[in-house]
Amino acid sequence: MDAGPLDPTQRFSNRVDDYVRYRPFYPKALIDLLRRACGMTAEWIVADVGSGPGNLTRLFLDHGNRVHGIEPNREMREAGERLLGGYPRFTSVIGTAEETTLPDGSVDLVVAGQAFHWFDPARARREFARVLRPPRWVALVWNERRVDATPFLAAYERLMLAHGTDYATVGHSNADPTNTIALDAFFGADGYTRATFENRQLFDFEGLRGRLLSSSYAPAAGQPGHDLLLTGLRAAFDVHQENGAVSFEYNTTVSYGCLR
Repeated sequence: MDAGPLDPTQRFSNRVDDYVRYRPFYPKALIDLLRRACGMTAEWIVADVGSGPGNLTRLFLDHGNRVHGIEPNREMREAGERLLGGYPRFTSVIGTAEETTLPDGSVDLVVAGQAFHWFDPARARREFARVLRPPRWVALVWNERRVDATPFLAAYERLMLAHGTDYATVGHSNADPTNTIALDAFFGADGYTRATFENRQLFDFEGLRGRLLSSSYAPAAGQPGHDLLLTGLRAAFDVHQENGAVSFEYNTTVSYGCLR
């Protein structure tokens, strides 16, 4: 995503390579949770909405599920097709959360990793309820950076607030996994359950730079703030690195429930 009110489905088109290389995957504990709490089995058919290059999709494919990766962005979708082409149970689908193109009652679980904040929640809810079989399980997942867990992460957060193009505003009413208003409205009267797992990445400076530039709110080369942001990133890395690396600490948060 770049500066300005771009179509959300196009905001990562120029960031695919960095996204593929530097965005975090999701812990296998998520699969254990869904097996235990929802009764998920390897026979379930899963729709991963906003699947991108497949960081979440891969977790379900490795579990044995058939997965439809729903992705509107051509560059992201093609990256997923390249990376997941060896999985016979993967299907790449051109669609959106609001119009998945899947048949009625064709999947057992809808998941969305790092994507719900780009959806129209009311329209997505209707679409998910249409394509799901009862009891209509949905799991919304985020890798949330612990913005003040370490001095480095606190410095990184200050950089984002100072130089991110729309960091403070873009999608944050829905992007915050602790926002009970957005989630209550989406899941409805029967509610949902939240679980959190630890997740972590270690980066040298090039990896850190790539992780930053994979973010929708990081100014791209040639945009105002790009050079200042990278200069600040280098300074923060030099101050806080240990043995040539810094750590990104995450809470992987999943909110899951049934759409009645």
